[in-house]
Amino acid sequence: MDIYLTSAYLAPIQYYAKFLSAESIFIEQHDNYIKQTYRNRCNIISANGEIPLSIPVEHSSKAKIAMKDIRIAKHGNWQHMHWNAIVSAYNSTPFFEYYQDDFYPFYHKEFDFLFDFNEELRTLILCLLNIDLPEIKYTEYYKVDFGQNEIDLREIIHPKRDWRTLDSDFLSVDYYQVFNQKLGFTPNMSIIDLLFNMGNESQIILSKSII
Repeated sequence: MDIYLTSAYLAPIQYYAKFLSAESIFIEQHDNYIKQTYRNRCNIISANGEIPLSIPVEHSSKAKIAMKDIRIAKHGNWQHMHWNAIVSAYNSTPFFEYYQDDFYPFYHKEFDFLFDFNEELRTLILCLLNIDLPEIKYTEYYKVDFGQNEIDLREIIHPKRDWRTLDSDFLSVDYYQVFNQKLGFTPNMSIIDLLFNMGNESQIILSKSII
């Protein structure tokens, strides 16, 4: 099965489960950038609950710009703010100390394009998850017609849409979260929530999430 996904910033568990179920993954780069999607945002969990983190970009709501051409805005100090939020949320998790040096450079090195930033992060995360399959390709044009062996999830995996009703191939599996006792289990958070809490058992959780 070939699965089509958008580029995404620290995408949710649902997104990364697809890398264990597909024959090929196509990362879309010719879609129009859309605000308030996982293209530039993720959701993490702090002691006070869920926190959205958004990367500021240079984009006018009136202009259609391909995702591959979206530039990260230079104003503000979002990298510092995001890293502080991640440290605050996860520094007491079992595996934060183990992984923090892998993620630290992404919040201290300047990136021009959102797509490049996302893809470097995705490459790192798949490595940390020990996922070396499936074949990953980038789209050459924006495809609208799909065959029987193809699944278009580009706008299905979305922070404003209910994965429970839209993605019958994904099941949220409970795992240890550092704030479980206070908040209860919060499903389908950013993949870093799984990594920092479960470490090398993360791929097991992802495997169980595939229906």
